[in-house]
Amino acid sequence: MRSYYRIMLGKACVHANECIAGGFIGTGFGINEDLTSKLSPEWRTFNAAYIPVYLSLHPDKTKIGAGLACGALWTVSKEILKGDVVLSPDGTGSYRVGDVTSDYYYAPGSVLPHRRRVSWREQTIAKSEMTTALQNSAGSIGTVCNITVYHEEIERLLAALGAPPANPIVSIDPEVEDPLAFAMEKHLEDFLVKNWQQMSLSQDFDIYQEDGELVGQQYRTDAGPIDVLAISKDKKRLLVVELKRGRARDSVVGQILRYMGFVKEQIALPDQLVEGVIIALEDDQMLRWALLAVPSISFYRYQISFKLVKG
Repeated sequence: MRSYYRIMLGKACVHANECIAGGFIGTGFGINEDLTSKLSPEWRTFNAAYIPVYLSLHPDKTKIGAGLACGALWTVSKEILKGDVVLSPDGTGSYRVGDVTSDYYYAPGSVLPHRRRVSWREQTIAKSEMTTALQNSAGSIGTVCNITVYHEEIERLLAALGAPPANPIVSIDPEVEDPLAFAMEKHLEDFLVKNWQQMSLSQDFDIYQEDGELVGQQYRTDAGPIDVLAISKDKKRLLVVELKRGRARDSVVGQILRYMGFVKEQIALPDQLVEGVIIALEDDQMLRWALLAVPSISFYRYQISFKLVKG
């Protein structure tokens, strides 16, 4: 059983050469202590303990940035298992591929001190060889993202380069009943983020940024992962965006309200409002009735256009 992750080796791949030469992946975030005995089995517990630590070290950061940093630290140090596969951009337009071979260890005084040993393969995957969906996911924001849903494409690309086939997959999120549906939903999310400026929502909102980097995609919270978190241009409103690949049922209202409640309690400043948007292919009468009672949540339909052009 294995999972696949995209790992950034420092901002703009600045530590890629050192990590590849040294046979490791890692994170830092300014937390300089051995976490061996502190990596709780559940990321929420770790975040609750280390978000205050991170904010004390980085008082200029927001709770959103702190949550992302601590979540990435826990994922790389704990969630990724021995035998999992990592893809890391090397700064030249290609991705190095490696197999994780150790548990967490601490390398004090070194770059990215919270480490895992990795056996890097000889094959590299060029970004240009990936499908658009995998390019978008592998190029998404943040230090780490799970790209297991694209395992078949990754293995096909490696096989074409002469790499031996991996053991049968897969460890998929237990909440995802249909991996194909999950892939479609993730593709829509990546497309939305990449094309945000062409959306009507961009007139009033920007995807949340931290130090000039988009951090508002797949923001992990105690209430569940938020697809997109945005903030109004006047900084007075936070927007929770929930994407559904097909028809949105009325149950999604409870889901997005849960996310909005978390944002209001844990992230929003006292004078900031929290709103929600559901984006889906279609709705139904049950959803319309539910939304009538919740004016702070809006609904948008997306449209898919496909055509053939004779060459």
